[in-house]
Amino acid sequence: MRTIIGALLLCSCMPAQDTRTEMLSNGMKVIVQEDHGIPNVAMYFFYRIGSRNERPGTTGISHFFEHMMFNGAKKYGPKQFDKTMDNIGGSNNAYTSNDVTVYTDWYPSAALEQMFDLEADRIRDLAFDPKIIESERGVVYSERRSSVDNSNGGMLSELAYATAFEAHPYHWPVVGWPSDIESWSMDDLKSHFRMGYAPNNCVLVMVGDVRYDQVMELARKYLEPIPRQEPPPPVRTKEPPQQGERRVTLSKLAQLPIQQVLYHVPESKNPDTPALRVFQTLLTSGQSSRLYKRMVDAEQLALSVNAGAGNALDPTVFTFGIQPRSGVDPAATERVLYEELTKLQSDLVPADELRKAKNQILANLYRQQKTIEGRANLLGTYEVFYGDYKKLYTADQGIEEVTAGDIQRVARQYFMPKNRTVATLVPEKPEVKQ
Repeated sequence: MRTIIGALLLCSCMPAQDTRTEMLSNGMKVIVQEDHGIPNVAMYFFYRIGSRNERPGTTGISHFFEHMMFNGAKKYGPKQFDKTMDNIGGSNNAYTSNDVTVYTDWYPSAALEQMFDLEADRIRDLAFDPKIIESERGVVYSERRSSVDNSNGGMLSELAYATAFEAHPYHWPVVGWPSDIESWSMDDLKSHFRMGYAPNNCVLVMVGDVRYDQVMELARKYLEPIPRQEPPPPVRTKEPPQQGERRVTLSKLAQLPIQQVLYHVPESKNPDTPALRVFQTLLTSGQSSRLYKRMVDAEQLALSVNAGAGNALDPTVFTFGIQPRSGVDPAATERVLYEELTKLQSDLVPADELRKAKNQILANLYRQQKTIEGRANLLGTYEVFYGDYKKLYTADQGIEEVTAGDIQRVARQYFMPKNRTVATLVPEKPEVKQ
């Protein structure tokens, strides 16, 4: 029987037939969902370009363009994008991952045409001013220092990924290696922009107070004239199966140790993804989850524990992050983690515990779809990572179909010793001056 939360989810979210889509002649896909509840619009551009499309020598360049796209084009000069957004009462943001770079705009529906004009300007005619490039290079380098070089967790995560991935581009960090940030050439930048920001490499999602015909008219006027380009070359390198546990240690000044334990798992569109989501929820979502109850509450070994695998186009890693308490040997928290994984491999999850985990996931999916920005992000995410935005409308069914046997199967298949990488930050003691 379908749960109350599952039924509410189906009733409260826009059905698939209320979402319409069209492909422009230049290859840009446009997805539109009308919602006239409030006079606002969420406009999301998903570019299929991320760190997996880079190479040694150009790492970090996708993230760099996340900054450059706000620094002027032919019609709207430096900083004019943000100023214009402020003037119309809107706001914007952007994010870069291993696989995508996404630009987000939220604004009153009365400014719809001006937003098409703004976006078309920077997609078509982004400025490559050498002074601005060098300025933003410094900003990106500063961001790397704060998020990695001066961050214990960031430094450990970078080391863990570089150890878990030997061949695949997920090996290098989204922010890039320091020497690469220093050495991107103008040719590198223009080539990367041309292929990454080609309209045929982009999905535009619009949710809110718009009419489909109006959106398509403006898309044809402002976006369709932008010529298609050769898209990024396919990523052919596949990570070979891991044949044994890998361990790496980071020694640096720190107050507490940190642990990350990574297991290789499939890409997002793999049929095992729903089971892995339930698996994660059982172990680390909320204070009643297995690892939280044991590590944080009962045995008081850790201050926090979390887990999960982000959306990924290629096989990725499922990461456990543990913050041991002061004075606790990381070996103790690691032991508890493996004991709990063994339980899931040997014993079926009780029905009530499985039901609770599913309800948590469904409730979160429901909450995300209550806002126009949440729906825009989900529609784009499902289109890019799952191959079709319509799969969003059956996501609840995928969760409902997960059985206790599925949890046991994925626990046995992916969470084995030879498939893991263990990264540990071991605090160094400061030198005592004589």
